Order: sequence, then C-alpha cells, then structure tokens
Amino acid sequence: MPRHINLRQIEGFKAVIENGTVSRASQILNVSQPALSKLIAHLEFDSGLRLFDRVNGRLAPTEHAMRLYDEVGRIFSGVRQVENAVDAIRREEQGRLSIGVLPALANTFIQRVTTGFLQERKNVFCTVQAVGSQWIVEWLVSRKLDVGIVSARVDNPYLTFEPLMEQPLVCILPVDHPLAAKTLIEPHDLDGIPFVAFDSDIYVSHLVSNMLEAYKITPQTVLVANAAPTICEFVAAGLGISLIHPLMISGLEHRLIIRRFAPEIPYNFQLCRSAGTRISSKASWRSCARKRLRSLTRCWPRKRIRRIGARLSATSRPTISGQNREADAPRADPRNSHPAFDNLRE
Repeated sequence: MPRHINLRQIEGFKAVIENGTVSRASQILNVSQPALSKLIAHLEFDSGLRLFDRVNGRLAPTEHAMRLYDEVGRIFSGVRQVENAVDAIRREEQGRLSIGVLPALANTFIQRVTTGFLQERKNVFCTVQAVGSQWIVEWLVSRKLDVGIVSARVDNPYLTFEPLMEQPLVCILPVDHPLAAKTLIEPHDLDGIPFVAFDSDIYVSHLVSNMLEAYKITPQTVLVANAAPTICEFVAAGLGISLIHPLMISGLEHRLIIRRFAPEIPYNFQLCRSAGTRISSKASWRSCARKRLRSLTRCWPRKRIRRIGARLSATSRPTISGQNREADAPRADPRNSHPAFDNLRE
C-alpha cells in the first residue's frame, strides 16, 4: 500500500538528479548505494510515478522526474531560508559576522577594515564572501549575510543603504608610460592609446563609455575584464591604461602610476544591511570601515584641489550622460580622497 512521501526520499531523489549516479549521490548523503536505491524505489511506488528509466545499469530521469525536481527545488529553497534565519540568530548570540564585498574591493581595503574590527572585537568570528552586488543583496535579504558593500546602482526595500566613498574615477598607468609625465589626463589623451576596459555589464564601463562617446574618443581596447584586480594587474604589467575608482586600487598603489582625470566621472559604493535589524557587530564593523576611509585621507593637504575642470574650456566640454553632477558643481573635498593620489599634491 502506498504511503506518504517522506523528506528522506525527496533528499535521495534530489541527490540522484544533481549528481547523475546513485554512486555519487550515496556519497553525498553518506548512505550505502543499496539504501539509496531502496529510497528511490519507495518514492516511485508511493508517488505512483515512473521517475527513472534504467539504461545500461544507470538511472535516467524521466519527464515526470524533472517536473518533480522543479517543485523540490522550491521546497529546498524555503528550507535554506529557514536555515539562514537560524544561522543569523546564532551569529547574533555567538558573536559571528558575515560580510559580503564586491570582488573589486576584496583587496587590502577589506582586509584592513576587517582586521581593525577584529582587533577591537576579539570574540567575534568573521566570514568574508567576495561576490557580485546581486548576490550580496539576495544573501542579505535571506540573512545569509549581515553586512555588505555593493555598487551605487543597487536598491532593495528590505535593506538599508549608506553611501560610501564617492570619488571621481582616476587614470591608472604602467610606471613607464609616456602619459605618466602629465599631472592631469584628459579625454584626448586616450585617443588611440591601448586601453584595459571593464566588461560592458559593469557600471563603471557604462560611465566611461558615455564619456568617450561624448568626446568622440576611441581608445585602442586591448583587453576587457570584469574584475578591478584583473584590470590593475594588466595595467601594472604594461598592457595599457584604464579608468577606475580609487578604492579598487588599494594595495597596488606602488605598482601603478595614478593620475587625476578630467572631466570628473563620479562613482561611489554603498554599505548595506538588513532594514530594521540591530546587531552591535554590524554597527562596529561599519564604524571600522568609515575609520579606515578616514585614515586613507590623512596625508592629503588641507587646501582644496584646484578646479581641474578649469583646464577644459566651458564651451568645448560636452555633457556626459550618466553623471549625477553638473559640470560646474563643486569639486570633491580632498579630505574624502585616497592616498593613491599622494603623488598628485600641488
């Protein structure tokens, strides 16, 4: 007589579908192959469905099996959300903090921020996940992460966002590049020059492309990459130059030449966390992040940087779509800048 389907049968079924063979699935579930085969046979009997065809001694999923697998995936997604919620509660009680960061910032910046936090909170255990903004947001909503750093374009009603380090993009060059003799790089300097670009899916690429189009400039794109550390490494190796946010350079300042670029192309990141949550470790880590940013700017002279835009004729400066500030907006305060610009003091 058929019985109600149980969770163990579903786990066995899911493992066979995802691993392809009973042998590998049994290893994942830590059960014997005969025991797993018995679970699958019972599931077929209890459900009244033929889920697998036996082909040359192996199990091949039927159409019924794949339809059932889609439903099973949704069920296990809900189970994972419960597990993540339990883990979040446990982290709060035991002093655990899970941090999500963009790969572009998974450099010495995140290392220094988190190390400073751990020096103040020695009883807290941290995990750091370097993933894209969409994954950070999804994992924050599902409570798999406690705090994250994402791109400026991200928004979600279930999260709280705080702007972080809005700065104009800078030009990075190999140490022996001819343009290193200049203190200011302008659009016409990029025309026909070997250029290392961000992938078109990256927002920085969108901003740079708008600028190049506005000035009718065509650099010689020699390589496209989707990660800032990769961009920096290829520039340092002499392949070309690039435009990048100062925080993305952290840890590579001594291997690159860094110059200001005009017109300014502003870009910022965001600190984010689950809305309505109050975990002291989150606040403490955010405080460490902001302290680290302040410490990065102490070497700047107190006077304001002269207006770079003055070097460009107001009549010849086109409007660049995608920028949030007008061409004659006040320039960024140098106290909010980055030590990578030490060699640009006036």
